[in-house]
Amino acid sequence: MSQLDRFRRLLGMRQPDDRRSTRRKNARKGLRVLIVDDSQTIVAALGHMLGQNGYETDSADSAEAALEKARTDPPDLIFLDIVLPGMSGFSALRQFRRDPATESVPVIMISGNPQAVEEFYLKKIGADDFMKKPFGRYEVFSRIERLVSDGELPARERPAAEPADL
Repeated sequence: MSQLDRFRRLLGMRQPDDRRSTRRKNARKGLRVLIVDDSQTIVAALGHMLGQNGYETDSADSAEAALEKARTDPPDLIFLDIVLPGMSGFSALRQFRRDPATESVPVIMISGNPQAVEEFYLKKIGADDFMKKPFGRYEVFSRIERLVSDGELPARERPAAEPADL
């Protein structure tokens, strides 16, 4: 093991191939995810990743549209960009937390801002997690896995083991 690998292990940093050594805790298939971002590229990329893993996605390009969709048909999880046209993601998060229909829906905030100072403020106003743009598949699913581990999202049922032939 190299010194860099030892250092990463000490800090609890996992390598992308480390995830293959343990079974991923996926959220249940059919989990309904609302993606709120004004970038169609982000919506398409995130929607594709989530769809490949059996999640149903919907999208909104503004906070106002997201609030309306979430009030009428609350999703199981929301990915919410901070910088949106009109109302900001911060304001939308406050409204999600005040509305009985969405107050318990986990929200992962996303931002392309190179400074991570937002993370502190997001936790104070009720975000469940934070991702910086650009993000990859590993980061998206590690965030979902943490929410499953914390009991915020329902876990995917594991297939029953095949009975042994007698």
